[in-house]
Amino acid sequence: MRKRSVRTHRRRTALVGVGALTAGLLLTAPQQAAAANLVVNAGFETAGPDGMPSCWERSGWGDNDFAFETTSDAHSGAKAMKVTLTRRVDGDRKALITESAACAPVVAAGRQYDLSLWYRSTTPDANVTLFRHDSTTGWQYWTDLKTLDMQGSWTEATVRTPEVPAGTDRITWGVSVYGTGSVTTDDYTMEQVATVTPPAGCTATAAECADGRWEVLPTRNPVRSMHSVVLSNGKVLLIAGSGNSEENFAAGTFTSAVYDPAAGTYKVIPTPKDMFCAGHVQLQDGRVLVMSGNQAFPAADGSHGYEGYKDSYLFDPATETYSRTNDLNDGHWYPSATELGNGDVISFGGLREDSTGSVTAEYWKDAEQRWLPLWQVNQTWSYWGLYPSMILMQDGRLFYSGSHVFGNNIPGTGSAIYDYDANTVTQVPGLRAKDERDQSASVLLPPAQDQRVLTLGGGNIDSNPEAGRLTDVIDLKAADPAYVAGPPIPQGTVDLGAGPVPQTGDQGKMYVSAVLLPDGTVLETGGALHNRADPVRETSIYDPATGTFDPVAADPEARGYHSSAFLLPDGRVMTTGDNPGNGTWNHAVSLYTPPYLLKGPRPAITSVIDTEWTYGDTQRITVDRPIAKAELIRPAAVTHSSDPNQRFVDLPLSVDPENSGDAGTVDLNVTSNPDLAPPGWYMLFAVDANGVPSVAKWVHLQGPKALAAPEAAAHVHSFADSLTGKVEGPRKKRTSQPVPVTVAGCDRHYGTVNVCVPTAFPAEVKRTAAARCGWLKRNHYGRLRVNGGDDPLGLDRDRDGVACGAADVRGR
Repeated sequence: MRKRSVRTHRRRTALVGVGALTAGLLLTAPQQAAAANLVVNAGFETAGPDGMPSCWERSGWGDNDFAFETTSDAHSGAKAMKVTLTRRVDGDRKALITESAACAPVVAAGRQYDLSLWYRSTTPDANVTLFRHDSTTGWQYWTDLKTLDMQGSWTEATVRTPEVPAGTDRITWGVSVYGTGSVTTDDYTMEQVATVTPPAGCTATAAECADGRWEVLPTRNPVRSMHSVVLSNGKVLLIAGSGNSEENFAAGTFTSAVYDPAAGTYKVIPTPKDMFCAGHVQLQDGRVLVMSGNQAFPAADGSHGYEGYKDSYLFDPATETYSRTNDLNDGHWYPSATELGNGDVISFGGLREDSTGSVTAEYWKDAEQRWLPLWQVNQTWSYWGLYPSMILMQDGRLFYSGSHVFGNNIPGTGSAIYDYDANTVTQVPGLRAKDERDQSASVLLPPAQDQRVLTLGGGNIDSNPEAGRLTDVIDLKAADPAYVAGPPIPQGTVDLGAGPVPQTGDQGKMYVSAVLLPDGTVLETGGALHNRADPVRETSIYDPATGTFDPVAADPEARGYHSSAFLLPDGRVMTTGDNPGNGTWNHAVSLYTPPYLLKGPRPAITSVIDTEWTYGDTQRITVDRPIAKAELIRPAAVTHSSDPNQRFVDLPLSVDPENSGDAGTVDLNVTSNPDLAPPGWYMLFAVDANGVPSVAKWVHLQGPKALAAPEAAAHVHSFADSLTGKVEGPRKKRTSQPVPVTVAGCDRHYGTVNVCVPTAFPAEVKRTAAARCGWLKRNHYGRLRVNGGDDPLGLDRDRDGVACGAADVRGR
């Protein structure tokens, strides 16, 4: 993980822009903007009251030595602005357009703007940086658009902003200098981009164009896969292990499959161990790191629960084979896995080899291709639960969103920020119904630069209430971030055993999937009302710009426990799996075509000049017609509603304004911050003004340039720097966390290992043998033998060793 030797951006003294104090009170009339140029005093020619040119202010933060100078070394006219850093530990310095009504350019929500400036630079560490004024919350950092290369002579830099967010009425911008050296700038321009919107056409029925369409593929998934990883060659790795099958486990039959979307074919892959409920993540070279899995199913006598093992493997997409790595320090059944900005991987949670909860954090050192020994890994000895959703933040810290699997959430508020370097956990408030977020989904909303997380749905395996509709959103750019309520998940139908009926009241869903789409929205789909029962058919698209859900066509197949949904490179979404409590498996595979693929012709990326990308680069592509935006989407590695590495990274465009938009050559500006886009393979999409995406091209984002010099690493702007939540440091060293053997919410006294009779029935089911057996019958559980002499649920009243027989329910 990238080290920060001095954490001065948490509590710092910065040069605050003077605009907040002088708005409307400028003593010297500023130079008028040129026609169509929205920048006032664009060439620094008019002096201001404080030694800075009018409508420009000193800004910056951190521990560094700096100077601002109005110099005669100009590109045109008599003056230019020079910013110099002579010493730097962290932070940056920048000359910004003053944050005032008189100076900051007015912008319109939904529009884009072309920015340009002339510069000379003696440092490679400089960015064009934007701030925006929200009509409700005031001025805030928006995003970095472009890294400026070192230039000895005057050079023009151009870049196009993303669409202006709703609620934004003004912006300000300038060049941030975050490495020792100087940057001299002059002749700024800002022009609104002319709207180039192709005529929208509907290529299907009106209903399909509004809501998209689903198809169930004729070829079924040959394995009971619960893990789905989109590989860098466009194929999909589907990991089953035993597939939660007692027979497969006993026989040692462990499988995976590779699905080829182009051919519609599957290849079954021998799998060395039971990777049922393992953790997985793509490494920066495209291989898949798989950690732990299932060593043993729970015993019927309650002597032990599920057990994790220490083995770890790499899957190579080129050879389609597994190879073993060194072992983990602990067993981890249901572990998390998050790639860091330096390409390393950190993992938490899961069950150990003795069925207790693991409190051991694991750290994969990618440069050494091994898991580090325990003594080299920072430990808080915290139990994070099963599949805790740990999302990488823009400064290298981890946000635990509150999404997890099985039972209650962690003690405290249910969400937290974990700082690996400081080895501290700080609680974050606002997550509602924190103990009913079992099998919820959390996703870093598009674009990653906005640092906003959506958490939606969930239930509780132990108490088995009706799953909820709650969604919560958090803005991690805030000084003291807290979840706020989002819109409820739309309701669909639920099958309670007698066919689908409309959902009512607060009925929502757990086992929900959330998929980032290339138009900047989020598809949520799948789910069930109770623990491995009562499938919900409802699909919606969430728009982060408006904070609203739009119900669309629903997957015709049930997608509950052990289901997955993920984005394919062609822009469609694939869904697989469903493993209800009766132990059956849904091998049907569905494909969703979103409405954006039914709006007419798609733009095409006709060439990518270079597929090997480095942080801070400007990369060139060609397109066949105008586009409005481009982005990188990290391919899925999803299981159990969880994919904490999923992210959508905006690529600001540099275009020729005279080229009628973006047709032809387009330059894409790659973030200089690897914590925003960890190294690895990404899908590159180009999107037109109607939100229609191209088919993705694969590009490889790598880290040596940015990671080799941490003292000049990409700067991090102020966010989450004034946390007020409870802070916990490392606990006393311990071995494990006690966990009940019923962690999966299943009573193992009934049926086979892969059958889950709930320990707690839904609230509407009366606590009688007849009512409980009726519920089991409606959910197709079939004949259930009683394991051992205990009958805790009272389902074998005649004591014949078979639950729910005729005598068991007669007259009861």
